[in-house]
Parts: sequence; C-alpha cells; structure tokens
Amino acid sequence: MTTTASAYDQLMRDFADGKRAALARAVSVVENHRAGFDRLLATWQPRLGRARRLGLTGPPGAGKSTLTALLVKAYRDAGLSVGVIAVDPTSPFTGGALLGDRIRMESVALDEGVFIRSMATRGSLGGLAATTSEVADVLDAFGMDRILIETVGVGQSELDISRIADSSAVVLVPESGDSIQTLKAGLMEIADLFVVNKADRPGADRLRNELELMLGLRAGSALRDVPAHHGVDLSRKNPARVAREAAKQTDAEHWTPPVLRTVATNAEGTPEVVAALDRHFHYLERSGELRRRRRRRLRDRVMHVVEDRVRDRLWRDAGTNAWLDDQLAALETGASNPFAVADALLARSGTLLTQVTP
Repeated sequence: MTTTASAYDQLMRDFADGKRAALARAVSVVENHRAGFDRLLATWQPRLGRARRLGLTGPPGAGKSTLTALLVKAYRDAGLSVGVIAVDPTSPFTGGALLGDRIRMESVALDEGVFIRSMATRGSLGGLAATTSEVADVLDAFGMDRILIETVGVGQSELDISRIADSSAVVLVPESGDSIQTLKAGLMEIADLFVVNKADRPGADRLRNELELMLGLRAGSALRDVPAHHGVDLSRKNPARVAREAAKQTDAEHWTPPVLRTVATNAEGTPEVVAALDRHFHYLERSGELRRRRRRRLRDRVMHVVEDRVRDRLWRDAGTNAWLDDQLAALETGASNPFAVADALLARSGTLLTQVTP
C-alpha cells in the first residue's frame, strides 16, 4: 500500500463497501506490516468483537483442514460469513506458506461468503504466524461472523491459539501415538473441546476414554462426595463417566470440555462439534469468561506492539548499534557482562524509546 492519502482513503472506502479485493489487500498490508498497517488497525479497532474466533489445533495429520472445511460449510448453510486463517509451514525456498491447508479446503474456497488466507509461520513458534491475531482483526472488522484459525501441526508446547481464540478445539487421532504424553501436555489445558477424528479407526474409543478420564481426574470432583468406608459403589463415580456427564450440562458453573467423535472424510460428527462450540460460547458469555479472555487478548496485543517497537527502535538506530559494538571488548575480557551492558543500553536509550512516531 502506498502512503498517499488518496490510496488510504480508497482502501478504506472499498473495505467499508464490503469489496473482497479490498479485504485481500488489507490483509496483505497488515500481514506484511507495510506502511500504514497500524493506521488501518487503529481505525478499525471500534468495529472489533462481533465475530467469534474459533481455533483448531492438534498434531500433523489429524484432519484439521478437512474438519475446518466441514465447519465452514455448516456455518455457510446457517447463513453466516466465514473467514479462515490457515497457518502453514514456511517454504524453505520462498519464505511463504506451502498452502497445503488451503488446497484441502478447495471445496469451500470459491464461496463468496468465505475468505481463506494462508499464512506462513516464518519461524514463529507457537503454531501460528506472528501477525495471525492482527489478520483476524481485519476479518472481524470486515464483518465476518465466524473466524476459524487453524494452526500448523503442533506438539506439546505450541499453544498460542488459546490466547487469540474465543474457543479452542484440539483435534486428535487414534494413531497419533503416545496419547498419554498428549494428555499430560499443555494441550490438555487449552482445549475447550476435544475432537477425536478418524473415529472409525481402531483405538478411537480408547483415546476418548483416556481423555475423559484425565478430564475427570483433573476436575477433582469425581470422588469428592464418596464416603470413606467400605462397600461404596465406586462404579457410579468413575471419573471418565463423571466428565462425560458434566460435559453435557448446559448451565453448569464450570465448563467441562466434551470429547467428540468425528469422521471428517465422511462428514460425520460435524453438527455435534458446531453445537459444542455454540454451547461453549454461551457459557463464556454467561460466566463473564468471554470478556476476561478478550481483555487478556487486548493486553497481550499492547505488550506485543511495545516489544516490536522497542526492538525496532533500538536495533535500527545506528548510534545504538555503534555503542553496543564498543562494549564488545569489555565483554570479551570479562570487564563487563551482558546484564550490565543491557541496563546501560536501556538507560542511554530513554529519549529514543519515548519519542513520538511521526
């Protein structure tokens, strides 16, 4: 995007008129942090908050893209517009997204009510690209009813999706291997619902039972009311069964993630996933958790912007870099240390860090 006022104004008019070309252009400007991207986001800030942001994460090969496409179709059948952010691995040759997820969503890609954007991780950890949240803001400001964010295949620590989505679904498959390690990982903590995909394969029921067992034990309520004497029928207090029943409650004080079965290749189980996502959103609204999550998201965004601007101002400044180079001799001899140099650098950079950006 050029920095001329006329180009900016034209983009804003086209965006307000709902032109998809303007949406695509705005997404590119924001994703690549081109000149004026922050002005666009600042202008659209009052329009944010109407869209529901839904995250899908899980290990590679779990069928996330196929399930995402089915959710898109379900929401479109309900008359809702859908934006999809598909985070793909980075091409080692071009630095761009490999586009595997988008190819798998070909069945919905041509729908006028659907906008799909593939984003490359570009070395960012956490299963997302660095600007995923900002691109979601663009889709929200455009008026999308649902924003589906599909992460690159993740392991045990790539959990950023929970910080930018209202609801997070963890998609697992029976053959993903070492399911207990999966249950012990952070994925257990971020899931608002679990989806056991490819549920027609051996091991699906076992995985589901393990998930429900862990949910019941984590809740700590399965044996809370059991009297401490012999002869108690513990079968009625099975943790997995308690978790399964708790997940069906529509007005419970606390949310228990349901564990759902799907066979995405046959479109089986999609209505149950949609219904669970709706139930979770209503729980978030009723409990006040939605406001807390979105306030945390705003706080995280401010911190992220500050970190980016501090880094940019420091390391683009020729004087700062020259001063740092002058400290290397003292660091080599041990006369100084990185912590003292860092403190001194910050102390001398006060004006640089607080100056108003033109």
